[in-house]
This record gives sequence, structure tokens and C-alpha cells, in this order.
Amino acid sequence: MSAPWLLLRGLTRESRHWGAFAALLAAREGVLPIDLPGNGAMAAERSPFKVDAYVDALRAEAQRRGARAPYRVLAMSLGGMVATAWALRYPDEIERLVLVNTSMRPHGRVYERLRPSAWATLARVARHWAGQDDEGIAETLIHGLTCARRETLAADLETWRAIRESAHVSRANALRQLGAAARFKACGVPHCAVLVVSSRGDRLVNPVCSGRLARAWGAPHVEHPWAGHDLPHDDPQWLVDTLHARVARPAIAP
Repeated sequence: MSAPWLLLRGLTRESRHWGAFAALLAAREGVLPIDLPGNGAMAAERSPFKVDAYVDALRAEAQRRGARAPYRVLAMSLGGMVATAWALRYPDEIERLVLVNTSMRPHGRVYERLRPSAWATLARVARHWAGQDDEGIAETLIHGLTCARRETLAADLETWRAIRESAHVSRANALRQLGAAARFKACGVPHCAVLVVSSRGDRLVNPVCSGRLARAWGAPHVEHPWAGHDLPHDDPQWLVDTLHARVARPAIAP
């Protein structure tokens, strides 16, 4: 039996933000969502400044929860950087990576890794971040920036506000996570099988970062035609179907 998929989310997001995607994938295979330090079940912990420290924490948590290497990891955004660092440091522990809407030096420029058109919105998010966001301003702004599918807006915001109230990510942890993402540089190419996935409608990270990463690593690259940065939210069935179609092909390995 294959190992479960370890699921790693991105900046200030946690396991519950996988939404329908985790349930759809779990209907076919085992899944093990793990939160980054400072988020979700680990909200009380201090988020590290360095991506390597997230790797250390996640390795320990995976082992504590009974998972055994080699792992299959599906990760997005900051989680993709952490997964990449894990594969580079411990190549025998990662057998497959699926990286969704991630970016990293030297394969993305500063203005590509965080689109200038998103800066003003992110500044507004920061202004409304510290409290419990009773009016939902921060979460509404995040939804508009990361999601292209809007018909679920009301239900999404209700869920996201409940997540924020139960496991609020501190402003300091959010800034440390942002700093870790900005500083991370992939020094090498993972030896495991890699699939790079991006969204053409990503308003936060320019999808050219994914294309450049895939070319540099000789990895296959699949692009969703309309989804935003939060691809698992926008089209979870497409992502599950793509994952299974591509994983079944031997050519996934670089």
C-alpha cells in the first residue's frame, strides 16, 4: 500500500483550508495534512525565520503521527518551498513531490514571486490582521486575492472566520513566514519524481515561476486554465484527477 499523501499548505493557512480537496483525495488514497509551525494545530508555536526549521518540525510531526518515509508530498506556496527543502536535505525520505503555485529563488524574481498588483491588498490585510477580524475584512481580502471561484464566497468566509477564531495566526508569525518564503533559495534539484502545477489566473504569484522551475528541473508542468492561487479551493476535482493521471505515468520523474 502506498504511503499517504502529506499535505502542506502555505502562508498563514492550515489543514482545514484544504476544504473539499482533502476529502476528495481521501476518497481515493490516504492523506495526512500537517500544519506549519505557527498555523492551525501549531498556532501557539513560533514560526521559524528559515525554511529548514520548518522541515525539522514537519519531519518530527510526521513521525509522531505514525507516517513512515519515503513520503509523497503535495504542497502549495510556502508549503512547496518547505517540501522542496525537505527533498533536497533528505533525498531518501521523499519519493514524490507535487508543487502547486509555488515559487522560489533562483527561479522567480521578486516581482514575480509576489505580484506588485497584490501589494496594496496585502497591506490592507496586514492592517486588519491583529484581531479576530470580526467583520471578516482580512479573510474577504484574502479570498479576493487567492480565489477565482466566487459562488461559494459566503460559505467560504464563514468557514475561514471560524478557523481564524479557533486558531488565529499571530501577526508576528505571519511576518516570519513571509520572511522565510522570501529568503528561501533552492540549491539543487530534487532527486525524486516532481510534478509542477500552476494556475493561469493566479493573482498572487506569477505562474511563470512554476514554468521556469519545471524547465530548470526537467519536470512536467500542468497549468489550470482559470483558477486562482488557491487552486485546491477553485477546482479540487481537477487537481485530484490531474494528480492521479500524472502519478500513473512513469514520465513524471525528471
